Amino acid sequence: MTQQTSYYPELARKIHSPQGALGVLLPGMGAVSTTFIAGTFLARKGLAAPYGSLTQMQRIRLGKRTDPRFPLIKEFVPLSDLKSFVFGGWDIYKDNCYESAKKASVLPGEMLDPIKKEMASISPMSAVFDRRYVKNLDGPNVKRARTKMDFAHLLIRDIESFKKKNGIKRTVMVWCGSTEIYLEKKKVHDSLALFEKGLKENSSEISPSMIYAYAALMTGTPYANGAPNLSCDIPALWELAQKNRVPIAGKDFKTGQTLMKTIVAPGLKARMLGLHGWFSTNILGNRDGEVLDDPGSFKTKEVSKASVLDAILQPDLYPKLYKELYHKIRIEYYPPRGDSKEGWDNIDIFGWCGLPMQIKINFLCRDSILAAPVVLDLVLFMDLAKRAGLSGIQEWLSFYFKSPMCRADLKPEHAPFSQHLKLQNTLRILMGEEVLDHSGLDYYEAKNSVIEELKGHHTY
Repeated sequence: MTQQTSYYPELARKIHSPQGALGVLLPGMGAVSTTFIAGTFLARKGLAAPYGSLTQMQRIRLGKRTDPRFPLIKEFVPLSDLKSFVFGGWDIYKDNCYESAKKASVLPGEMLDPIKKEMASISPMSAVFDRRYVKNLDGPNVKRARTKMDFAHLLIRDIESFKKKNGIKRTVMVWCGSTEIYLEKKKVHDSLALFEKGLKENSSEISPSMIYAYAALMTGTPYANGAPNLSCDIPALWELAQKNRVPIAGKDFKTGQTLMKTIVAPGLKARMLGLHGWFSTNILGNRDGEVLDDPGSFKTKEVSKASVLDAILQPDLYPKLYKELYHKIRIEYYPPRGDSKEGWDNIDIFGWCGLPMQIKINFLCRDSILAAPVVLDLVLFMDLAKRAGLSGIQEWLSFYFKSPMCRADLKPEHAPFSQHLKLQNTLRILMGEEVLDHSGLDYYEAKNSVIEELKGHHTY
């Protein structure tokens, strides 16, 4: 009998090599961006390791269990080298990256000292900002223009000037800015023509992050959204991404409490354990906490966080287990904590015969420490996607997001182990390797000669 394999050589891609520098553009140069930039400089000097980064530290299994290979991901696919990165970005504050990193207080001063010169050399360009969308922040380093289309043209000019100044042909943009007020998809978002008309007419349904996304796609720059903002998750920008053959991904970096939630919930579902309630609260004191202290921005984050459990647990399929789940989310701004966030969960579960049990999780984490390797991986994978000729929504990068973008007729996958398998299988397909699916009876229906050989290795 012919053995079946999951092998798709026709889907393998010719991937252009990552020649020259890679421009890394970051709207929002606060705690997350500066922690990512500092860590990259430290890794270049061999002064720190990029823990948390799949692209730098994870191995990928190739081939069957009987003949496995385990190269590092960065050795398997042609990723850019960290030394090729040239950083740029925008912020409403004028602090250079060193000053911003010092104020964020994520990395201790002694870690920043060896890279002070490199960090201080990076100053933000003036930002596109509108306080109506982020009510708890304000700053002097902002652009002035008559229409939102004018703002888009100013950003496009910034991107082109950055590329020319640094001799760069390839750029990637990752939104590391603040959470904007809650917006829903409206008519202006339905097509590129309507969106561009809205830009010219200063539509209130077009937020600053959408303008950044538009500018990125107009310049052929892959765009990943690290906040729960709609940003590029609208039909108009899906259309532009396909038209200009540019990858997009998002939204909302999966860090902290939601990371733990997506790890625990699939395990409970896999064991068919029921849930009565899940109460989650966060306290944090950084700029993100200050922004989320505004109800409008909090609602955007709340919707992103709340969607996770329903998608994983599928209460429509398992109503006896999850239909009556009460899910409560709180975020409290507490300045003394700075970037040290505490995520506390109380989970009321039930099992055999309906008897109750509880799980308590107290996650004392650092949001920027968890987010920095996510930014790094997205920069490298989005650049890889562009060089591989991929465009539009990169669902295989859902692993990194709380509220993953996907095709309009599909529901997003939230379970991290399924997301991780999809990510690695996409890399395998791109490189012409067999997809890993853990299936097959060939391991159990071994030929007699194989069984006899195995017996010979046993010691009794």
